[in-house]
Amino acid sequence: MYTTSKRKQQMAFRESSNESVVYENGILYENEAEAEDCELKKQPRKIAAERTFEYKWFNMFMISFLHVQAVYGAYLAITGHAKWQTLFFAYVLYIASGLGITAGAHRLWTHRTFEAKWPLKLMLVIFNTIAFQNSLFHWCRDHRIHHKFSDTDADPHNATRGFFFSHCGWLMIKKHPHVIAAGKRVDLSDLENDSFVMFQKNHGLWMFVLFCFILPTYIPYYFWNESLWNSWLIPTCLRYAAVLNITWCVNSLAHIWGHKPYDKSILASQNVFVSIIALGEGWHNYHHVFPWDYKTAELGNYRLNLTTMFIDFMAKIGWAYDLKTVNKEIVDKRKKRTGDSTQTNIWGWADPDQSKSDKNMAKIIFKNYN
Repeated sequence: MYTTSKRKQQMAFRESSNESVVYENGILYENEAEAEDCELKKQPRKIAAERTFEYKWFNMFMISFLHVQAVYGAYLAITGHAKWQTLFFAYVLYIASGLGITAGAHRLWTHRTFEAKWPLKLMLVIFNTIAFQNSLFHWCRDHRIHHKFSDTDADPHNATRGFFFSHCGWLMIKKHPHVIAAGKRVDLSDLENDSFVMFQKNHGLWMFVLFCFILPTYIPYYFWNESLWNSWLIPTCLRYAAVLNITWCVNSLAHIWGHKPYDKSILASQNVFVSIIALGEGWHNYHHVFPWDYKTAELGNYRLNLTTMFIDFMAKIGWAYDLKTVNKEIVDKRKKRTGDSTQTNIWGWADPDQSKSDKNMAKIIFKNYN
């Protein structure tokens, strides 16, 4: 089963890490569980090896300074010092920048769970630029690494190192050598051929300054005479810090707390709180098992998955198409084996390591026949 040279190289890369093993069996893909002689051999859990960190002092200062301003912005917002238009504007920016991460960087460009026409790509690039979580290219690269080598030293925000590290600490230190090596192995050719992704990558400096900081501050000040101080602290600093922390919660909270109905041997968990604040990104156990599903969840409703509602709406107006999901019987089979299978070590649709059977089992809706 899956004895290609590439798979062997991947396993050799994993074994080179100074860690013990986290996953409890050898099942990589759904159809492998149906092999006649397949045994589920339990293995010890992975624990991160001790490491001497090299700190990024500038990042530490900027993250800390942002949060000091955000806390004061929250005080001003709660105590009624800002106009209601400013608070509403900050909320709109939170939703827009959140979708730039969840629908854009995550579900579209990292996992290729659906395809988008140019108006939607343009919208999501702008939304993502408002969020300012590095360029789309680098965000997607790191997230694909996270899925390929989840919770190992090759994972940029390895959750076995604790809550703070997986939340934001990983941004305050230099990358582990395994992360750098993994980044050179993950296929990024689709991103390199995407003009929207590469435009933002090449022109990110002025775009981030304009869309994340200048416009969110200038608009309240100019259009409804909000004070410049409030305009900077609430829709800019508070909103920016809030979206950052909400995104980080997926890496930390959803890898520590929650239930695991699809695969209990991995750290990724179903976390309702994260789903509420992160527009549907908290159904993380499901997502790590089926990373090509555009819903990132088995749920068939929009109550805790605003991003899925957004993508479905875009599909209905023709801006999104080829939405990929998983047949219910496949999900049920996986659930019956809860605790007896490993993560699917792929970053999403079109990963070269994705099995043909997984592609054949996927269901594509709103298909483009042009």
